[in-house]
Amino acid sequence: MATATRDRPVLQAFQYGFTLFSALSLGVIGLGFGSILLLTIAFSLSLGAGVQITQVQTLVLGLITVQGIGCPVIAYTYIKLRPVIRAKLREVFSYAPDTDAFSIGIAVPSLREAGIIVLGYVSAMGGLVVVATIITTLVSLFGIETATNQAAEIGMENPDVLLLLIPASFLLIGPGEELLFRGVVQGRIRDYFGPISGVTIASVIFAGIHYPALSGGSATGKLVAVSALLIPSLILGATYEYTDNIVVPSLIHGAYNATLFTGLYVTVKFSGELSSAAGVLSGSGF
Repeated sequence: MATATRDRPVLQAFQYGFTLFSALSLGVIGLGFGSILLLTIAFSLSLGAGVQITQVQTLVLGLITVQGIGCPVIAYTYIKLRPVIRAKLREVFSYAPDTDAFSIGIAVPSLREAGIIVLGYVSAMGGLVVVATIITTLVSLFGIETATNQAAEIGMENPDVLLLLIPASFLLIGPGEELLFRGVVQGRIRDYFGPISGVTIASVIFAGIHYPALSGGSATGKLVAVSALLIPSLILGATYEYTDNIVVPSLIHGAYNATLFTGLYVTVKFSGELSSAAGVLSGSGF
């Protein structure tokens, strides 16, 4: 008994570390699986049919394979395999997590949740304005070279693509990324760290995982752009934790991105140039 008591903190430390590692891995695997699928399709078209897909076509395929397929498939796979994996862990370790069911709440938003969606959207956009103001000030003071979201960059070169990204925000980007990062990653972390840490850590992972999607700018500029995603990420996580309905943060996420793409389209299409503020915002979509 003394040995079991002495070993318990070690096993708990292992579980905490494994929880963080697995949560991060799930996010990476979800995006990676979709990316591999994208590369496979592009390679097959190029090698088999001799078709070279354009940047715009790559963007569209990426939305379908990464957000539309990769994120949901990995989320679904995790839910199905979780009981099996936990049962195996219990066979190996005398002190191991139980096999409680894991689910993601999905429901048509109630009237109260509709109000939360509106409040969450307004808060996310308000937070973005504050962050954009701070970033613009830092850029002017220290000459930081800001980074741009690759999808937004393609949209700035082909403004009509932004019109495609607006509905895609609601149909693919919001639902796909929220299923994986809020439903699974945040839920996984909540298991051992509680709801507050679950929201916070998952938001940091979600913001940080967008670093490779940024192009141009300095390393500092990319870190600044990633930091700008923390406020809306925290809001998305908090609304899911409060409602236990993944549709709520999915709609907020979709509306947030759609607003950025709409603003970028209007700026590029009708002004003919990108202001510094719009440039900052172009790196703040997710």
